[in-house]
Amino acid sequence: MPDTPVIEIRELHKAYGPLEVLKGVSLAAQKGDVISLIGSSGSGKSTLLRCCNLLEDSQQGDILFEGEPVQWRGAGANRQPADRAQVTRIRTNLSMVFQSFNLWSHLSVLQNVMEAPLHVLKQDRAQVEPRARSLLDKVGIGDKADVYPAQMSGGQQQRAAIARALCMEPRALLFDEPTSALDPELEQEVVRVIKALAQEGRTMLIVTHDMRMAADVSSHVVFLHDGRIEEEGPPDTLFGNPQSERLKQFLSHSQPN
Repeated sequence: MPDTPVIEIRELHKAYGPLEVLKGVSLAAQKGDVISLIGSSGSGKSTLLRCCNLLEDSQQGDILFEGEPVQWRGAGANRQPADRAQVTRIRTNLSMVFQSFNLWSHLSVLQNVMEAPLHVLKQDRAQVEPRARSLLDKVGIGDKADVYPAQMSGGQQQRAAIARALCMEPRALLFDEPTSALDPELEQEVVRVIKALAQEGRTMLIVTHDMRMAADVSSHVVFLHDGRIEEEGPPDTLFGNPQSERLKQFLSHSQPN
């Protein structure tokens, strides 16, 4: 069905021992939606993203990918995905870009981008390599294909990580603070790439501290506070006319303009 969300989360709860990090969070990303998750450190943003990609096990609630619910076994602290093949399939379609790049240091940039399609998707090199080179061109580092990550700036490494995520041809991209490890000048290189992806109609969930980027690229912004959604809406509304005192206070320290 065309109105089935790519990603849907219903009443998700996640705790680390006695510390409850997510306290019943629900959201849905339709095809082409760009949803930015904002909030103070410890509000649950990155945990929510990691639960989405099944890198973390949640204790309660539902996660659906294109209408297909994740199958669970056990309950509470013992809950875990019941079908490993389903987990692999979902992760393959939800490519994640991390704050710390996570590139293989012993592989060239081109090899990094090609690694997962070759070994996870079992695609043919003759099919993967032209796509990988094209994606490196797309993110502006086509001339770096044969160098190693240590020879590149942080902004270039992050753009390589984005090309690697795109090479899996995912249904959605998940960004976890993609610019927070970068100097402001290098940050703008990455923001330009993310903006271009948004304009292409890519489905994205972005955890970010960059309010300007959230205002520019998002179709919807979610403000998390203390493990709950405190306020959400279109960026113009959320940044231009915040309703909750907590959001007003948060934005006063991190204005997008």
